[in-house]
Amino acid sequence: MEHKEKENSGLEIDKTIIETTGKVEAFYEHNKKNVNIAIVAILAVVGGYFAFKMWYIEPKEKEAQTAVFNAQIWFEKDSFNLALNGQGDKQGFLAIIDDYGMTKTANLAHYYAGICYLKNGDFANAISHLEDFNTSNVLVGPLAEGALGDAYVESGDLDKGVKHYTKAANMTKSKLTAPLYLKKAGLVYEDQKQFGNALDVYEKIKTDYADANEAQDIDKYIARAKTAKENN
Repeated sequence: MEHKEKENSGLEIDKTIIETTGKVEAFYEHNKKNVNIAIVAILAVVGGYFAFKMWYIEPKEKEAQTAVFNAQIWFEKDSFNLALNGQGDKQGFLAIIDDYGMTKTANLAHYYAGICYLKNGDFANAISHLEDFNTSNVLVGPLAEGALGDAYVESGDLDKGVKHYTKAANMTKSKLTAPLYLKKAGLVYEDQKQFGNALDVYEKIKTDYADANEAQDIDKYIARAKTAKENN
């Protein structure tokens, strides 16, 4: 009986497949022209993308990596105006962004440009470039978010500043960045008189990042936030 049921089940599946195949074939026969056009269009888009990447993006990427070298040297020497604007035929980060806009190097140039503007006190342009920067890198990502926090705080927008500090702190468990931005968030919370939030982040530093530099004097911040919370 069980064998019979399996055989009948198999026949039903075969029947369904045959019927479905027949419907597909009938649909194709009635819509052959449109289907073929759609297939050709898809192949053209896919082929075009790979051709564009191979013949345009990849050569541009190599050019950009060479062109950005001088700007990176200026950046490392804290020559931020030169790094931004270049000198003579040596391009700065702004020219790299304009000339190689679709490359990874141009994307990274947004980060560098944002930091340059931040160092120069031009917070609006710092925010603009840092928000245009995208990365999944676990080190650079938190640094970019933290720099955005700095730019917003310096420009007077404490709400956005603390939002980016918190995001930066939560992007990685690294004791080099997470406790730094937690502490910055705590200081902003204190400025906003949100002492409970400040206390939370200070205690997180003490609990989760006891070996970090920021934890060495964290008890005084915890005590200050507790007192302010009780008296608020």
